[in-house]
Amino acid sequence: MQEQAARQPIPLRTVVVVGVGAVTSQGDNAKALWDGVSTGHVAIRPVEHLPMREYLTEIGGEVLAPVPASPIAARVGGFRDRAFDFAFAAAHEAMDAAHTLISGVAPERRAIVLGTCNAGLLSTMAWLGDGDGDGPAELAAYGPPQAIAESLAAEFACRGPVLSVNTACAAGANAIGYAADLIAFGRADIVLAGGTDALSDVAYAGFNSLGSLSPTPAAPYQDKRTGLSLGEGSGMLVLARADLVAAADIEPLCEIIGYGLSADGYHPTAPRPDGTGAARAIRAAMAWSDLGEDDIGYINSHGTGTPRNDSAEAAATRLALGDAADTVPVSSSKSMIGHLLGAAGAVEAIITVGALRNGVLPPTANLVVPDAECRLDHVAVEPRVATPSHAISNNFAFAGANASVTFGRRPRGVTRLAPTRTRVVLTGAGAVGAAGVGVEAALRALDESRDCARLEDGMRLGRVDTDPSGHLTRREARRMDRLGLLSTFAASEALRAAGGDLITDDPDRVGVVFGTGIGPMQAMEQFVRPLRDEGAAAANPAVFPNTVYNAAAGSVATLLGALGPTSTVTAGHAAGANALCYGYDLVSVGRATAILATAADTLTPLVALAYRRLGIPMGPDDSFTLAEGAATVVLESRDNALRRGATVYAEVLGHAAASDALGAGRTDPRGAGVERAVRSAIDSAGLSVSDIEQVWTNEVGWRAVDGPERLALRRVFGDGGPRRICPKRAIGEQIGVGGLLASAMAAFHADRPRGGAVLVNSSSLGGTHFSVVLAPH
Repeated sequence: MQEQAARQPIPLRTVVVVGVGAVTSQGDNAKALWDGVSTGHVAIRPVEHLPMREYLTEIGGEVLAPVPASPIAARVGGFRDRAFDFAFAAAHEAMDAAHTLISGVAPERRAIVLGTCNAGLLSTMAWLGDGDGDGPAELAAYGPPQAIAESLAAEFACRGPVLSVNTACAAGANAIGYAADLIAFGRADIVLAGGTDALSDVAYAGFNSLGSLSPTPAAPYQDKRTGLSLGEGSGMLVLARADLVAAADIEPLCEIIGYGLSADGYHPTAPRPDGTGAARAIRAAMAWSDLGEDDIGYINSHGTGTPRNDSAEAAATRLALGDAADTVPVSSSKSMIGHLLGAAGAVEAIITVGALRNGVLPPTANLVVPDAECRLDHVAVEPRVATPSHAISNNFAFAGANASVTFGRRPRGVTRLAPTRTRVVLTGAGAVGAAGVGVEAALRALDESRDCARLEDGMRLGRVDTDPSGHLTRREARRMDRLGLLSTFAASEALRAAGGDLITDDPDRVGVVFGTGIGPMQAMEQFVRPLRDEGAAAANPAVFPNTVYNAAAGSVATLLGALGPTSTVTAGHAAGANALCYGYDLVSVGRATAILATAADTLTPLVALAYRRLGIPMGPDDSFTLAEGAATVVLESRDNALRRGATVYAEVLGHAAASDALGAGRTDPRGAGVERAVRSAIDSAGLSVSDIEQVWTNEVGWRAVDGPERLALRRVFGDGGPRRICPKRAIGEQIGVGGLLASAMAAFHADRPRGGAVLVNSSSLGGTHFSVVLAPH
């Protein structure tokens, strides 16, 4: 029955946009954004709220319109984090526009996917204060990307999947694509998707150190262009099922047809000069959308204004569209609002929606003399009247992460059929943590009930003692921070177990999905400390590229040659489980042959201090151990694994995510979100509760987290039920790694079921819950 079901075509629900909201330098709403960019108005001007004298430029796309304080301000002594304020303002505008439809959708069917580059960086800097962590303790909880997503979930009662994506400057576009998948695959009916980022002295100092900032407003594709202009703001879109919209007699703004992702696997900050990496993302988006070269009527380009990025994107456009590139209009909105980093893809998506709706193509405002290397059909200086049926919006990022989203002016129906769903198996795994090297080391610690913690300054911490740099050349190791070193070590071990021919056979079809809970804190600390002490002149251009959350994913892709879809997900302590789930989705529908689902987090003194100041019970008399580590599982289509003669250790049967929607760091004490995730995962696997023979729990030794899960499992399975295994009691809570590592351990465990299934639970420590169902082989 399972084989037969796997071969059925996948009914994809059509996804439409029903509301948009924006906060940008053009104004505090989406209309102001459209009115400005559609007329070529440049809103890049001298920045007022930051000291600018140390930089190559004094300008940026600064938000000057007053924006209401987000609800978190009241919880942190009135502190205003602009990234939160922008996100809430844009989200309220978008959700208000779609209120009639949203009010009829159950909270459990509402989801959020939030893209960002710097997340709550301003909150983190305020927590650091004048020293190391002497600001308000509560602010530390609002630094990670998932905090924004979970805060929005509470505001809008979204109890379905609540996710955050951090593929740097491609995050907003990636978030929209991922959100569309949630609806297309039946996991949600309404999704609030978009991005947010705020200007900061850290961002200016970083790009200044790279020599990337233009003294005048950015002029993408211009001959002798001088660099990019930074911007800030937020863009939010409400996506919905087309049939629900039609039933409510609401006219959608447009259709989100599809999207494509790819990795350059080339350089931390520079794109592949020949454009092949970006072209793969564009072609993937078109292929998924059933669009040919002649169907594309407009491209909203990434167009940053830097010499290398613009020429590479022009080459990518020609590779993807062929001769049609001569006649497809192209423009860059960054010439008018600046580069909004993680919000760029979302805001530019809203502009693309406006172009399709209004029959006006916004210009590249400052493009007077195009560079001969950027030869395309540029919409230069003045807008152009046109009525394209389909459009593409492109965003390309540090670490070689590329994302393209396709839009249609009118929905093509309420459902369509995708290729048949393939079965997804686990063919390799690698890990490093406090227990040692390899999944086997973690299993030994579990079976021996060994406590892998050590006491440091009165805290229970789990440290990695292994030097992971031995698998790299000196040059490779020098470019990476510790997060990258641990990630590439685990991924290399997993690939070795799966067989190196997996990538060499077809590198374009093997991707990387990386999960991290708190991101590149070592690199961020190394970059920020000199800035505070010495000013912008101390900014280190070698360190800055590693401060983006997806730098480790780029390192894995570059080292191993995996050029397929890449993404970085940041669902707090559930990030590893999220990476596994997203990787499964990409493989199961044929977007990739295999995905290296990888997760890593590292401990620094400041990280440990933040957890302690937040009141996490990790003292010598407690059971909670805060740990670091990395893990990778190789997810591969079953057909490809059989073709290669690979060993299959487990099959992924299904997964689900749910939110308590109580806000960042808050979990429902009744375990309602955990229960929904468990039941939905079992249902998605086509199983019943009685088919589950083992549960690998999220239990971490902290009553506030463990109690809700126990209540949820009791309601699902009764007082008896399947055997429960608690791996984190031995190996510690490796922040975002635990759920992915637990899945690998379940696949390799000596007592794994021979006939039934295994359930693996993971939670963010903030009310976001994932459950994965495996069938060990």
